[in-house]
Amino acid sequence: MRQVLLATTNPGKVLEVRTVLRDVPVQLLTLADLPPIPEPEETGDTFEANARLKASYYAAAHAGVVVAEDSGLEIDALQGEPGVRSARYLSPHATYGERFAEIFRRLDGVPDAHRTARFVCALAVVDGTSVRFETRGVIEGRIAHTPAGTGGFGYDPIFVYPPLGCTLADAGDAKDAVSHRAHAFGAFARWWQGLE
Repeated sequence: MRQVLLATTNPGKVLEVRTVLRDVPVQLLTLADLPPIPEPEETGDTFEANARLKASYYAAAHAGVVVAEDSGLEIDALQGEPGVRSARYLSPHATYGERFAEIFRRLDGVPDAHRTARFVCALAVVDGTSVRFETRGVIEGRIAHTPAGTGGFGYDPIFVYPPLGCTLADAGDAKDAVSHRAHAFGAFARWWQGLE
């Protein structure tokens, strides 16, 4: 069984990815399994650019296959913000509660029909210096008027997924099958199994 380094320390992401890949013949390592490696500066202006940047950066520091993703929330009424800056929206040290409050402030008075948004996950696989595989997972929804739910992480409490009729933070185990990360890592799993 081949090893793959998942280039993240985010425990929520690790749990989601392990769930998606539970039946895939891969030994998943994370950055927590390695000696500390300084994080790269995410300078890309697209999710894809940042995913490639991170995968290439960690592949240079770790022999073997590296998979990295960059993901975030795009809100149409905010011209795509927070976008690639989702994890650093307002400031790298802002809480999600502070980020939610700012989003609600900016969307004050905007009706549901215009609160459309999407979660995006771009994924890149690098082996040595070569990008071997790339994909993108997207889930469409809208921004709630108040946070709801205690599951998930990040922006999940304010993202309503219409087919489930609730926020992703309220979706329970159903999130594992429908999330943007599930779509991207599902595509990775199919590609990976095709190599075996």
